[in-house]
Amino acid sequence: MSEVPVEDVVAVHQLYGRQSHAIDSGQAARWAATFTPDGKFVSPSYPEPAVGTAALTAFAERFHAGCVESGERLRHVVSTVEVRLGQSGDALRALAYLQIVGTPEGGSPRLHRLTVLDDELVRTAEGWRVRRRTVHREP
Repeated sequence: MSEVPVEDVVAVHQLYGRQSHAIDSGQAARWAATFTPDGKFVSPSYPEPAVGTAALTAFAERFHAGCVESGERLRHVVSTVEVRLGQSGDALRALAYLQIVGTPEGGSPRLHRLTVLDDELVRTAEGWRVRRRTVHREP
């Protein structure tokens, strides 16, 4: 079995860090830019997939607006990342755990949910981007 080059593994970790900080701080366009222009986000937590830059940006805007409205700060914590070779040299597959932790104003943090990210990644001129993210909820 071939190994994924270390520089690609590091780049995927950086991508996940950029995504988490962007969505948690309300930078919706920055979060959407971590996907390909036709990128797809599928999660059982939401009724419809978000497909394409405009829909991904709107999704992230709604997410952040909900946090502001609730008075709770949410943090995406991505861990236990496994990066695998994809079907071509410009494709990877990544699996990771995602914890969403919320802290109400003046309160204590609590785990909202634990999920598994299953990502199809592609190399673009701007670096690795998510072509398709499928989120699986823990039972």
